[in-house]
This record gives sequence, C-alpha cells and structure tokens, in this order.
Amino acid sequence: MLNQKRIPVNQMVTPEGDKVQSEMYTDSELFDKEMDAIFDNTWVWVAHESEIPNKGDYKTARIGRHSVIVSRDRKMDIHVLLNRCRHRGATICEKHKGNARSFVCPYHGWGYGQDGTLRAIPIAGPYEGVVDKEELPLISLRMESYQGMIFATFNKDIEPLEDFLGGAKKWMDLFMKQGGGYPIKTLGEHRFRFPGNWKIQLENTTDAYHFPIIHKSFISSLDGDTAEIFDFLEGDGFVEDLGNGHSVMVMIPELVDLEENLDDPIPARFEALAAELRAEGHDDDKVRRLVRAAAGSGFNLNLFPNVACSMAFFRVLAPISVNETEIQHIAIGGDGAPSAFNKTRIRLHEHFQGPMGFGTPDDSEAWERVQKGAGSGMSEWILVNRGQNLVQQNDMGNDYSTVCSEIGMKAAYKQWVKMMNAAEQGA
Repeated sequence: MLNQKRIPVNQMVTPEGDKVQSEMYTDSELFDKEMDAIFDNTWVWVAHESEIPNKGDYKTARIGRHSVIVSRDRKMDIHVLLNRCRHRGATICEKHKGNARSFVCPYHGWGYGQDGTLRAIPIAGPYEGVVDKEELPLISLRMESYQGMIFATFNKDIEPLEDFLGGAKKWMDLFMKQGGGYPIKTLGEHRFRFPGNWKIQLENTTDAYHFPIIHKSFISSLDGDTAEIFDFLEGDGFVEDLGNGHSVMVMIPELVDLEENLDDPIPARFEALAAELRAEGHDDDKVRRLVRAAAGSGFNLNLFPNVACSMAFFRVLAPISVNETEIQHIAIGGDGAPSAFNKTRIRLHEHFQGPMGFGTPDDSEAWERVQKGAGSGMSEWILVNRGQNLVQQNDMGNDYSTVCSEIGMKAAYKQWVKMMNAAEQGA
C-alpha cells in the first residue's frame, strides 16, 4: 500500500469544479459520509407509478444503505415505508415486487397493513399495557411524485419535490411524451452490479464524448441512416446545468419534442411498424405519432443523485459499497398502446441496454476500468473540464456547452460539494 494522507472532503473537488480527486471513487470513509450527507438528506427516486398500478401492489427499492417498500394501499394511496419491523428490526419484505394484503415479519409474525400500520401481534397477552400498536407503524418516509416518478426522502424539512427538480421538470415533461400519446408504462427491467463507485455511473449518462469510441460495435450494427443520427458530437446538441445537480444532454435536437415534426417522412427502419399499425386500423396521425415516439427522445436527463431518464429508458443506480454499484435498466412504453409499438420499444431496448445488447456490456467494462485505475498509484486529479472554454449562459442563467462537454458532471459535483460541506459544517 502506498502511504498517503487522507484528503479532506473540501479538497476533493477544485474550487472551479473542473477536477476531482481519484479518492472520490475509492475512499470507503468518504462513501459512508456520502450515504449520510446525500442519500439520507435529499429526494431519491424509488419507483414509477406504473410499477404499482393496483391495490396491494408493492416493490422494494434502496435509498442509500436503506431498504424501503413502495406500496399502494386499498385507497390507491402510495406509501414509502422503511423495510424494517418495529419489533426486532428484521426486514419484512425480501421480494423485489408483488401484491400483498399485508406485510408479515417472518421472525415473530408482526403484521403490517399496506399503509404501514401495525395490525397484528401474535400472542399479544404479554404486551398488554406494554405496547400500543398505534405507536408502532412502519417508519414512513416523506413521498412526492412528478410525472409518475415517485421520490422519497428521510429529510422531513427538505424543499418540495417540484422545487428540487426545478429546471429538470421541463425535460421530464418532454421525456414522458414518448408513450406516443399514451401514458408512460414500465415494460420490464434487468439489474446487474459492477465493481465500481456510484459516481462513475452518474458521470456516464451525461458523457457523450465516449459514445463513438466505446460504442463502435453498436453503431456498426445500425443501418446507414440511423448510424448518421448517432454521429452527434459535431452537431447542434448541448449539455446544460439545470441546478441542484441535475443536467440534460441533448444529443439529437430534432427528437427533443416528440409531438413536433409529425409530417416528416417515416424512417425506413420503422416502415414495418407503421404498416403493422395501419393494418390494425390506426389512422395516419396516430401512426405517425407512435412511430415518432418509438425510438425515444433525443436527450439524457440526469436527476441527482440516482436516476436518469435516458433517451428511451430509466437508469437507476444504487450504491452498495465504495466499489460496488447496482444498476437497474427499466424499459418503458405506452400504457394501452398497440402491442406492436411496445414490442418495438422492447426490441430497441434489448439492442442497446439489454444484458446481451451492444451498449451495456461496453459501458460496464469502462466503469470497471475507471475504478481499477482510480485505485492504482498515488492520488491524482480526474478531469471533468471538457468544454469549459465554450461555456455560455442561457436566458435562465444556466451554464451550457457543447454536447461532448462535461458540464453535466460539474453540475453533479457542485451539488455533491454543497451537500457534503453542509454536512461537515453541521457536524
């Protein structure tokens, strides 16, 4: 082991925000501080409403170190509950998702309602006058949603979700248009873990610079017209800092608003889909709207700290340890949309994001290599300054730069610094 001093938190990022220390990925003590200062104190994405559409539906999720249950009760209200029995602290739900009338702790049988209320204690006599069931519901987190995206927080005093999202709301509104005129619905998912720090993945979704290099195999799998669309580094796209750690990377400007340009010619790769939709009896306007939405939006929206609305899917990160992160890729389509449309969306998702796709395996290897490199040798600066010489401000006062700039990474690290310093000063 090389002998070197621990770097203070306030020196991990340069004042300009253009460099970060390699310990950002490898320091286990720093990781613990991040879980307290960031994940325990901000809005964290836990579910999309379509994942729990019915009474009694639930899913489990992670907020930093903590397991939570996202549940819909008999009144169709949504709750986010700490997955921990109030008796001896055992987790009460181990399944990823399902439907249940109640949650029963497997250790001693304490039973909880879908809203977290404690309803049953087996052999309750010895608790007479000792335990009041009304005082021991599952711990309930503050929960709010926007555009069907459910966020939760342990911080009871945090600003409203919509204030936290700020400038990102405009882009969330645009992203949700890709149902082709139908509400957004989750279609399926896959999960995997990679041996690297959570911030490596946070950076990736706002990094266009790597795309034509690491994803050559994906580009080579496309037809000529489609490959040309993904040749966007010299185009008119941009990356914008949206505040509070959020950012947007616009790669294909003509696909930002999927309800525009509906009269454009239907791309050759979607002619079969259009023909199938017409054969089902859908009129031309509907066919064009569905076809335009089939491939998703032309941008990636990063929502600090754990979720991205990435072109045509949700990407969710969950920190496991300083050098391990779980990734969840969620395919999305239209709720009630023609099966041909949703099938096309799934096939496109599999082509790039799927476990046997062209994109995810290449990305995962790159993330692993960053972690390996960060742990080699003495502390070194990691550069996040690409495009800094081209930064401008828009009418909203937000910084933006060329599409292959690293403004999005700087946006995330500005919020990281803000939250970590606040925790240090409050300690």
